[in-house]
Parts: sequence; C-alpha cells; structure tokens
Amino acid sequence: MRHLRHEFEFCVVGGGLAGMCAAVAAARHGVKTALIHDRPVLGGNASSEIRMWICGAHGENMRETGIVEEILLDNRCRNPEFSYAQWDALLYEKVAFQENLTCFLNCSCIDAEMAGSRMVSVKGWQLTTETWHTIQADGFADCSGDSILAPLSGADFRLGRESSAEFGESIAPKQADDLTMGMSCLIQARETDRPHRFVPPSWAYRYESDDDLPNRGHNLQTNFWWIEIGGEADSIHDAEENRDELLKIAYGVWDHIKNRGDHQADNWVLDWVGFLPGKRESRRYVGDHMLTQDEVRAEGRFEDVVAYGGWSMDDHHPAGFRYPGQPTIHHPAPSPFGIPYGCLYSRNIENLFCAGRNISATHAAMSSTRVMATCAILGQAVGTAAALTVEHQTSPRGVGGGYLEELQQRLLKDDCFLPWCRRKIGVILEMAKLRASVGDPEPLRSGVDRPFEGADNAWTGKVGGILEIEFDRPRRLQGVRLVFDSDLKGNYRNLPAMRPLDLHPATPPATLVKSFRVAIADRAGAWREVANVADNHQRLVRLDLPAVEARALKLTVDSSWGEETVRVFAVDPE
Repeated sequence: MRHLRHEFEFCVVGGGLAGMCAAVAAARHGVKTALIHDRPVLGGNASSEIRMWICGAHGENMRETGIVEEILLDNRCRNPEFSYAQWDALLYEKVAFQENLTCFLNCSCIDAEMAGSRMVSVKGWQLTTETWHTIQADGFADCSGDSILAPLSGADFRLGRESSAEFGESIAPKQADDLTMGMSCLIQARETDRPHRFVPPSWAYRYESDDDLPNRGHNLQTNFWWIEIGGEADSIHDAEENRDELLKIAYGVWDHIKNRGDHQADNWVLDWVGFLPGKRESRRYVGDHMLTQDEVRAEGRFEDVVAYGGWSMDDHHPAGFRYPGQPTIHHPAPSPFGIPYGCLYSRNIENLFCAGRNISATHAAMSSTRVMATCAILGQAVGTAAALTVEHQTSPRGVGGGYLEELQQRLLKDDCFLPWCRRKIGVILEMAKLRASVGDPEPLRSGVDRPFEGADNAWTGKVGGILEIEFDRPRRLQGVRLVFDSDLKGNYRNLPAMRPLDLHPATPPATLVKSFRVAIADRAGAWREVANVADNHQRLVRLDLPAVEARALKLTVDSSWGEETVRVFAVDPE
C-alpha cells in the first residue's frame, strides 16, 4: 500500500457544512489548508447521501450569511430544478477549486500523532486509492460531527445528557445519562401523472393504520425526520445496526402511505431512501467555555461572540420512533443568541479547534446549535480564527486572548452576522460625502449589513438609482465591497424533500441586485466606468479596482431579479 505524507498549515477533518466553511474560510485568508472527508460527496447531512434540509435561526432577517449564504445563492441560480447531482457538484466545486485548499475525499481519519498536548499529524485511509495519507499541520479542526479527533488525541469530551443540577438546566433530566438524540434515514417521493403501485420488501415493517404511527405526521410535505432511532444505543459504534433498523421502518412507512389507508399518494412513487443515517448527536468537545441552556435563554451576549444561533432547543426523545409520544420538544430559544469563541476549541489540546454539532455545549444548548446553518457559520468562525493563528503564530486560545476583535471584524467583513457587533467603517467612507438619486444613503455607515433591532441599515433606492461617494481628498483605491439584499426574511429550503408535479423552479431572490455598474472620478472629476456586472446572483460582492487615485466612486443599479425597490447594505471603498 502507498503511504504519502503531506505538510499543511491547517487541517480540517470532516466535510459537512461546518468543515467546508472552515476549510474555505482559512484558504481564502491565505492558509495552506487540507480537508479530509470520509465520503465521496461533501455536505454531510445536507449531501445527496442524507438530504436533510439546511435549517438555522428562526425569525425575520435572521438567516445566516457568509459562505453558507454564498452556497445557497449559487444553488438558487444554478440549480433551478433542485437536482441533487447539481447540488453535489456545487459543493464539490466550492472546495476542489478553492486556491490554497486540498481535499482528500473517501479518506477516513484513523490515527493521530501527538507531541504532549499538541497534535502533530493525522493519518487517514483513502479507500479508493488504497493509500495511507499522513497530514502534518500546525493546527487542526474537528468538524467530523462524531469528534473523531477527541479519542485519538486525548481531548476532553462529553457524551450524553447532563443532570439538571450540574448547570441548573430546567430541561435537562434529573440524573445524568449517556442517552443522545437519534439518527434518521430519510425518504423522498415524487408525484407523477398516473397511479403507481408499491410492493414493499419482505423485511419491511408493517404499519396497518395511522394508530401505528402515533404523533408522526406523514403527509407528503414532510421530510420524515421522525424516522429516527439510536439515542438509546451507542450512536457511533451501533450505527450499522441502527441503519438496518431504520431501513425496515422507512420502507414500512412508505408501504403504509401507499397501501394502508387513503393518503392521497396513488400517483406518487418512492424516489429515494437514505442508506446513510444522518446523526444529530454524539461526542461533544469540552472547551474553555461550555454553552448552557440559561446562556442561550439570556441571548448569549458574550464579549467573544463569533457566531449565533436561533433554532429552538429542539430536544428529540432518545427512543425516537419507538417512543409513542411527541418525538421532540421545541423548548423556546431567542433568535438570535450569541455563541462565544471559547466553545470552539479544545481546553486541553492546544492546537485543536472544533465546529459543528460537536462544539463545547451542554446537551440542552446543543439541541439548538446543532442545526446545519448554525454549524456552517461556526465553521467559518473557526477557519477565520485558524488564519489568525498562522499569521500571529499563536494558538486557538491565543486568538481569544489577543486577537478577538480582529477575528470579529474579519467575520463581519466576510458578511457573517454577529449580533450586537458593528463592522468598523473604513476611514475613506467615514470621511466621505454620500449622495443618492433617491433615499437616504447614511445607513451605509451603520456597520450592520442587515435589518436588525428596528433599523433597516440599508440605502433603499430604485432600479436605475445612483449612489455617489465623494471622498474628502483623492484616495488610492484597491477595491470596493458591496452587500446587496438577498431577502433574509425568508428561510428557503436548499432542496425539497418531496417533489409534487407543480414544484416551482428556484430563482435568485427578487430583491437581489442583478446588474450594476461602478465608476470612479479622477482628480479632475472625469468619470470612468471600472466595472459592469451583468448577471450577479450574490449578496456579498468584492470587486478589484484600478490602482489609481480617485476623487469619488459611483454605483448605478441597472436591474434586480424582480423587485423595483432595491436595498444596498454596504458600499465600502477599500
């Protein structure tokens, strides 16, 4: 067998949304990065192998931005028919063609080399090439969900539920235990124009009536998340046995829908069944801070906030499908609540980050932070922090001690939302005069790139509108950073679970600016067009500008994807 050795500055284990965003963020900040993933496709629970919806913070204007929004906007533009083949390709492209990033797919991490409390390298087996890969790096991030690097490195971790007394959590059980939320194998169906029969496999379970599926809504608009078991067993080591049981349940549920009672499913066909369970919970790291239920409820107003949540504390019963009562309880949580940086690295392994459902949080708090859009922004925070460890030759803990403000400002500049933090306005914009053909441009200096706490924080104009920034003196520009309105009021699904005949194609948000021009004025006041973008579908746009001295900059909005009114949250000359 081959054995190859590689050297990187940063290594991410796990290619779900958290790992993808961590790796891409680090690479974009100039860090030589490796991403190890044990599956052939990226995306984890959002991939074509599992197909869970990407969920995140509840409420108007609370959708997560940054890299995850970039991915979802790409999907809405390039994948109008909701194809999982297109989705897989889009996620693959985001990683495989990113400068400074090398991806090792089909590669399972099975060992780690340590030097005291510092991780030196990880070793992975790549099944497709029959190759051992040893990856040495200065820093590591465990985004594997199951926290594979914890037992390999000796990092402190927890598994199961804390007692209510330990952290004073009212929704925790009285006694601590090793129970977790379970895992699910989803099913998907497609409507056709004629009836179809379904013959179940002989080994499928049989559910004769709706009484056999108590509290399990099974209309054709759900994604059947409640086909769930495993919380009473070992969510890692019993995964194969749990998968076998889930398949019996899944095919039995579809047999019930098609053949046992009238579920309006005559014209529907079973289109896909997941053979890889999607997990909700297993090992969780112990960091310098452990997020708790009461901190979530108190809105998480931490000084070291680097991400946020807003999903309810959605605590599934450990028995899952076998429990006849309500399969989950949505304990209230505010949206947003801050998540502190101290939850995103190991307390005893000095160069190990964590991001995703495995961050340092109690079971109760994790029941909210585990959803994928939240995991994605946690990953981006970790990847950005990793870049600072390289630049400043420090540790994850050292970033929190001396470079926290720099981390927060980088995240804000990369279009991550941090509640109650404002992006610093550059001196060029701060000293400039703002003029607009219509509307008030002053909110462009708010330092917040979305509506929040009653403030719109945007210049509101019309298609054809012009925004002009006159500098206090001639300025040498390198580029301009623009943030448009991608309609954060909605929480659209990345791909549907069920496909009715009248499924409408995806389109970019109607509020988003589609075509625009940027011009600069020279010392004499003569205008020159330096950018003409005809088919934009992104919220965050960065443009390089000629390295010349400019007296002013002008943005002209030529069209949107549907709305006449347009909103622009940022025009930052750099």
